[in-house]
Amino acid sequence: MKAIVKPTPRLGGTINALSSKNYTTRYLLIAALADGTSTVYFPAHSEDSDAMRRCIRDLGAVLEEDDEKMTIRGFGRHPKHVSELNVGNAGAVLRFLMSVAAFCPEVTFINAYPDSLGKRPHDDLIDALKQMGVEVEHREGKLPITIRGGHPHGGKITVSGNVSSQFLSSLLFVAPLLDEDSEITVLHDLKSKIIVGQTLEVIAQAGVKIEASDDLMHYKIPGKQQYTPQNYTVQGDYPGSAAILAAAAVTHSDVTVLHLAEQSKQGERAVVDVLRAMGVDLTHENDTVRIRGNQKLTAGEFDGDHFTDAVLAMVAAAVFAEGTSRFYNVENLRYKECDRITDFVNELRKAGADVEERQSEIIVHGRPQGVTGGVEINAHYDHRVIMALTVVGLRSEQGLIINDAHHVAKSYPHYFEHLLSLGAQIELVQE
Repeated sequence: MKAIVKPTPRLGGTINALSSKNYTTRYLLIAALADGTSTVYFPAHSEDSDAMRRCIRDLGAVLEEDDEKMTIRGFGRHPKHVSELNVGNAGAVLRFLMSVAAFCPEVTFINAYPDSLGKRPHDDLIDALKQMGVEVEHREGKLPITIRGGHPHGGKITVSGNVSSQFLSSLLFVAPLLDEDSEITVLHDLKSKIIVGQTLEVIAQAGVKIEASDDLMHYKIPGKQQYTPQNYTVQGDYPGSAAILAAAAVTHSDVTVLHLAEQSKQGERAVVDVLRAMGVDLTHENDTVRIRGNQKLTAGEFDGDHFTDAVLAMVAAAVFAEGTSRFYNVENLRYKECDRITDFVNELRKAGADVEERQSEIIVHGRPQGVTGGVEINAHYDHRVIMALTVVGLRSEQGLIINDAHHVAKSYPHYFEHLLSLGAQIELVQE
């Protein structure tokens, strides 16, 4: 599908934030790892969360769903033996389930997206699983990956946090179920510590105890624990809402987004502070964010590791700010659905933006007068790229055509629908 994004001077209206993808996948997983029935209220519907639904069902969980909730009867530490799992293009789902698959004799994760997830590395998690007595067959750390397990054991485990925090989260979900106590030490750096905090929050809600060091680099985990079936409510999603808020910030607007918890542990909650720092007229009260945009933004410097999944949306806003913005500590963006630094910067330049890249930085020389646009853009199969480039297109002189725009469904299937309801001029064309 192509998205033909036309210049749109004004946006206005109110929308509900979609449910959090990150929390949904985590709640579905711990519900599957429980012995008994859990209920998840307001689960997200996206390609990623649907991949988790599909895979835990394949592994033996029993799922029933209506308009507002899902009940899940879990399989505990005894998943059904399956020969293959298809996670689609969902990197977090793959990584979380690689550890769960260690309880199975042999499972192959197939390579359904060779040009996206198929290019992403998983060596650090593979090394950790081998320390637990699991045999892993792979192609230089990439899909397809076959896990030969059955009896993973605890003990002392090391895992690198340089590339992704998802490797650590994967181990944290499974280690409490092992017969032995475990100690996990994170080597090198740890990216996206705030997202690890979400993992620990969800695990604790299920009654499982993990002792974490203050810097989140060392963990003591008693074995022989069980996840307790619970009721969970999924909060609104900041990463997806970041693009809506950015679109409001770069146009003349009066846009309200509901259900964005003020006390959320989502790191991307920081976008509220980022936009305020850029001079955006923004209020955040009673879990509601309201933006009155006037197209006047000021550049700034921001540590992107605090809001990884919203960096591209904030870069899109910075394209139109007065001055030079710097988003630093973002190297892990290179290891997502695409290289979100090089690939994204290249597409922004096509649109007329003045941007630079470093190994771990994106530097934006703002153009408050706007950018030219009028070109076709390659989305690189990446939902975050699609959302951010849409923001740029709305403020461009000649609009943008975004190819493969249907991949936005990976995290936010209703993104274009929500923008259209706010008055955005976007035409969706099936190819």
